[in-house]
Amino acid sequence: MPRLRQVPRDQVTDPLTLFFYDRLFGPDRDPVAEPGTATGSPGDWWTVFALHPVILKHCVKGFQLYREAALDPVLRELGQARAGWARGSQFVFSQHCKQLRAIGVPDEKVQAVAHWQVSPCFDELERAVLAYTDGLVLDGGRVHDEIFSVLRAHLTDEEILELTYITCLYEMHATMSRALRLEFDDRPEPVVEVAAPEGYGTRDIVDDVVTGGNGGNGGNGGNGGNGGGDG
Repeated sequence: MPRLRQVPRDQVTDPLTLFFYDRLFGPDRDPVAEPGTATGSPGDWWTVFALHPVILKHCVKGFQLYREAALDPVLRELGQARAGWARGSQFVFSQHCKQLRAIGVPDEKVQAVAHWQVSPCFDELERAVLAYTDGLVLDGGRVHDEIFSVLRAHLTDEEILELTYITCLYEMHATMSRALRLEFDDRPEPVVEVAAPEGYGTRDIVDDVVTGGNGGNGGNGGNGGNGGGDG
């Protein structure tokens, strides 16, 4: 379950929130009691963001940038899908893999987003977009001049700004989805202690590895003696 409360339909008073509840879940359905969207996601991003109608409105205005952007939708979606993968958000990655297919990108290329560095599927500009995304998401905006020069050779300044904004917007969504455990990011923490075998007790494993290491150090001491002889 998400870490924050979800808002049932009968508690929604904001007209924009109701519009999206109707559009995504149907006018007679409470998405908290009956979750699920057409894409297969639970839909709890919407029911949690409904807690704050001003934030929801700000988010959906950002989505509407798509209709006005000059950037090629394939490049946009490559950036979004890779941002999801790089930030570790199964939700953002999954949704934008679906969207890549929806705009006609072959499945082979969609699958290769996760390992683009060694894939022959991408042309020069697409590789630059993926490298730029890694710079934004994984390196905190540190992007090499050579990557940026490829973007500038193919895209206008306005398109590069759109790419940067949209990719960073979806890095934010990926981060928030993980933190709040929304949608497909409602998953247990993968890094946990693996229990010791039964009867292990409080054994100190350092003793197992340091004993052998001391023998090696003794050998090094012998080398020190040789050094003295060389003197």
